[in-house]
Amino acid sequence: MSTKQKKKNIVGVKELRENLDKYISRVNKGETLTVFRRSEPVFKISPVDEWGDEGVWETVVDFTKGKKCGISAKELLKHLKKNG
Repeated sequence: MSTKQKKKNIVGVKELRENLDKYISRVNKGETLTVFRRSEPVFKISPVDEWGDEGVWETVVDFTKGKKCGISAKELLKHLKKNG
C-alpha cells in the first residue's frame, strides 16, 4: 500500500463524526479506516465479512436445557424485602 493510500485511510475523530455517512459508504465498499485522536490511532473501522464468523457465537452454557433449580425472581424479591 502506498503512502498516499495509507493517508487516505486515516481520519480524525471530529472529521468522522461530522461526515459519518461518507465514511460508512467507504467502509461498505471494502475500505478499512484508522481513526486518530490527537495524532494517536484510537481504533479501526473495517467492513464486516458477510461470510465470516462475526455472527456465529459459540454456546458456552445452554441454560435452556436441564432441570430448573434455585428460586424464582418473585421468591428472591420477597425474601429480600423481608430480610432487607
